[in-house]
Amino acid sequence: MGLFGKKRRDSPGYEDNAALDGFGGYQPSDSSGYTPAPETPAPVEPEPQKPAKQPMSRSGRRAMYGFFATIGVIAVAALSNTSDRSSDSSAPTTRAPVVYTPSPRVVAPPVTEGWQSVAGKDGVYAYDVPPNWTPKPGTIHGWEKGTQVPGITMVASAFVGEGYCPQEKRSRLGGAGVANVKVSDPATAARKAVDDLAVSAYNPENGPLTAKITPEPPQPTEFTLATGKKVPASIVLAEVVTPPGPCGAQRALVGVIAPELGDASAALAVYSGQDAPGGADRELILKILKTYRGVPEADRKTITPPPSTVR
Repeated sequence: MGLFGKKRRDSPGYEDNAALDGFGGYQPSDSSGYTPAPETPAPVEPEPQKPAKQPMSRSGRRAMYGFFATIGVIAVAALSNTSDRSSDSSAPTTRAPVVYTPSPRVVAPPVTEGWQSVAGKDGVYAYDVPPNWTPKPGTIHGWEKGTQVPGITMVASAFVGEGYCPQEKRSRLGGAGVANVKVSDPATAARKAVDDLAVSAYNPENGPLTAKITPEPPQPTEFTLATGKKVPASIVLAEVVTPPGPCGAQRALVGVIAPELGDASAALAVYSGQDAPGGADRELILKILKTYRGVPEADRKTITPPPSTVR
């Protein structure tokens, strides 16, 4: 088992159950709007290479409700055409290149100098990550619910330390994303999201629950809505210690900020291993969490990424 060492499936623009070596894991996705009205899913630009199928995956798309409208992100699958003609010389079949045409997406400017912004669907909310992180705003990731773990799904994803462990080719050191938490009180919502992620990411799906999770008391803070209004929010951090995995990692930190948004909270979660270079320590996780905000409409910009060709 890897640092976040569960089996995973990587589907471009849809679902990324990331295996993070040494601990066990998976991540969330994006959502937008203020009312829980379903939206038509928009195709998301796929990764340059189609990742290998992993044995464990979620069976369908998750919807996110509460402060942000439901977001559905779908994978774009490419099928290549091959010739059915043959000759006496048994000429090899040819495969035509596949061109992916991405849909327009909304971006928002970062508020932290030198960092990158990760915007949710329609740019209604965003957070910033450091330059060494890889934003993947159209990717849903997380961990499946098992007999012993609650599971969690996140949107508007970003990752750090991809492939950091030679023993685990698809390893990731850490990540971030927004999760729907059906709890109104921000402190309770933050504690729940921390527990759901830490238990699910750092333990086997069907147990035993070997990870030692030590949460800290909630820290009161504020969240700025797109209108500029500030609402109460809460930050909770937790240290996770697990038995060593193939890469030898044993410690991780999980942080969550949950704003007060009504019946449910759209909570930003950030997690990172602590025993390998390049991850996020306590100070950096707090800094990422505090960039989470609503984005004024005037700051949202629609762009159309260029087509990409896979041969």
